[in-house]
Amino acid sequence: MRIIDKYILKKYLSSFILVLALLIPIAIAIDISEKIDKFLRHANLSSGDIIRDYYVNFIIIYGNTFMPLALFIAVIFFTSKMAGDTEIIAIHSAKVSFTRFLRPYFIGATIVTVLALLMNHFVVPSSNKIFNDFDRTYLKNKKFDSNYITNINLQLGPNDYIFLKNFTLERNIGYNFSYEIFEGNKLKYKLMSDNIKWIEKDSTYTLINYKKRYILSDRDSIKSGIKLDTTFNFMPHDLVNIDYMAKEMNSIKLNQYIKQSRERGVGNLNTYLVEFHKRTSLPISSYILTFLAVSLASKKRRGGMGVNLAIGITLMFLYVFFLKIAEVLGAGADTNSFFMVWFPNIFFGGIAAYLYFTNAKN
Repeated sequence: MRIIDKYILKKYLSSFILVLALLIPIAIAIDISEKIDKFLRHANLSSGDIIRDYYVNFIIIYGNTFMPLALFIAVIFFTSKMAGDTEIIAIHSAKVSFTRFLRPYFIGATIVTVLALLMNHFVVPSSNKIFNDFDRTYLKNKKFDSNYITNINLQLGPNDYIFLKNFTLERNIGYNFSYEIFEGNKLKYKLMSDNIKWIEKDSTYTLINYKKRYILSDRDSIKSGIKLDTTFNFMPHDLVNIDYMAKEMNSIKLNQYIKQSRERGVGNLNTYLVEFHKRTSLPISSYILTFLAVSLASKKRRGGMGVNLAIGITLMFLYVFFLKIAEVLGAGADTNSFFMVWFPNIFFGGIAAYLYFTNAKN
């Protein structure tokens, strides 16, 4: 590794750590100002508990969240400074190509990517569990009961849905159950019951006071009864808030859960798949955001560093916006979750490639 490589790599990593170290305390200060009254309500909650169970995990979770933003700002900042001090012009004058100039950036992006992959797949899920348990125990207005679930709606497949007013996991019983099948936008079949009970030994559900409604082309057919034993392609634990469940499982457990659910015929697993794919796509974005930032900042501009930062921050917020939209759309039953999660990287990767080839020709 040449001296210039060590010089750029040192700036890359030190600037990244500095920006991250500036963002996290700001986030902590804002969070403390919002939560201090809730902390003080609990006499049995010590400052040690708050720091250990809440803010240590807060730093891990939000540090991981801020990582792409910190990296992008850091690369634009120190590369713009190098361009402003004509260091990059001197490097090119020494017949160092733009591609060769990018090598230390690539090494730095690899270090950050490997760290982010380990964090996303193994460390952050564990922190999410501790953090969310603390939040549900001390900070939520209503006491959280993981065994009692309310206002449930779950898509089992492209055209079938279930709805429940509530379900108790300890007793495996729910109330005001409805199962609906659609053909396009038209309801074709509806099964309702006052309550539904999971019979574990038979792997069946028992419906009490049920009513079946068939919507035909010219009329409706309705059948009712006191008791009905039937099967559905979901288990009681599938009714739990799948968003926080996915975030609290490490990638090995999450992948096993997805495979088991597929074998059981569970229809829509896209919420889990979005979380699983996101844990890889976000770290890989380190390469894209690095090369995008270098391509933007490596040329000296009349407005100086401020112009580069303004353009960079705008692109960063667009990336975050695309990412959130992709997550929401990717969770739908009829979408390809893998493509939706990776679409922001593909789109901004195309912009980075265009800027790279433009700079490489010059």
